[in-house]
Amino acid sequence: MSPTTLTPAQLGAFCAVAWRELTWTLPRVRREVARWRTRALAIPDPSLRFDAVESLRSERLNLEGAALFTCLPRWRDLRLLRLTVAYQVALDYLDRISERHTPDPIANGRQLNRALLHALDPDAALTDYYRHHPWHDDGGYLAAIVAYCQHECQRLPTYPRIKPHILAAARRIDVQIFNHDPNPARRDAALAAFAAQTYPDLHEPAWFELTAAASSTVGVHALLALAADPETTEADVIATDRAYAFSICAASTLLDSLVDEREDATTGDHSYIGHYPSAAEAIDRICAIVTQSRDEAAALRQGRRHALIAGGIVAMYLSKDDAYRPDIRDRVGRILRAAGPLPTLQRPIMRTLRLARGLSNA
Repeated sequence: MSPTTLTPAQLGAFCAVAWRELTWTLPRVRREVARWRTRALAIPDPSLRFDAVESLRSERLNLEGAALFTCLPRWRDLRLLRLTVAYQVALDYLDRISERHTPDPIANGRQLNRALLHALDPDAALTDYYRHHPWHDDGGYLAAIVAYCQHECQRLPTYPRIKPHILAAARRIDVQIFNHDPNPARRDAALAAFAAQTYPDLHEPAWFELTAAASSTVGVHALLALAADPETTEADVIATDRAYAFSICAASTLLDSLVDEREDATTGDHSYIGHYPSAAEAIDRICAIVTQSRDEAAALRQGRRHALIAGGIVAMYLSKDDAYRPDIRDRVGRILRAAGPLPTLQRPIMRTLRLARGLSNA
């Protein structure tokens, strides 16, 4: 059957996951968001309070995307849903406050990101994550998220066995701290050095593609889903980690960079797409990586559901307003064809969710 044709098996998996999302996942995500919003509203510092509340609003689709990984285990698991949502709450909050101006953005980012590592390590002691940040008094908000994640990690049946892989994936996220360096030459040198140190045996892909993959968090969520599944084997862990660590994670970051290309050019923010020699080469590489992510996801155990996640990543970014610009329409069409039939089905659903929540370009 043509790779552009949706098979009955793919359609069946899509319907099963969509039904679970509508009837179980989304209502429970809504409750988790409400719970963390109540905590966020109690933050004493007005700047931190604003960032916490606004990140819960503007990144709602990220939270629902994290919860989508609960479709991977055979049975519904409320522990996994609460953990993935809480971890994503921390990610979005820290991403927002790390953009605040500080005298030393690298030290600030590294200290804040320790919370992301500690959240996945029940043996880690909490520390002052705001040590280099201009605002400190969050009323225990970040510490509460970290402690909650630690508690939920301990409840997952195969977590002790998968913990080293999860922590390694979380450590790679630390590359994000360099993206906020206002000095482009120093930023790129740091990113290239990170790629060389983290992937010493890889000479391809390019350093910026490797750091794009490292900065994505979807691999952490995939491994957490394995930790919730008693049937997980060591082979599952290795194969899943390999598939997500580059192709699926890189697709996530590069697609985000593509649709934000015009905004990044205006603000001067780091653009991964900008490292390609030309727009044509950028699209060629994104299409190749998206196709690789589709194929590697499908090859995993529960491959149809992993493929739904990989396709959902494509659909999520290509449902933003900027993905509908006339000047980018042909490139978006090429990427959708490279990604296979699932994102074409998922994209209008994602678009509807964005419009319904007033997040059309968030």
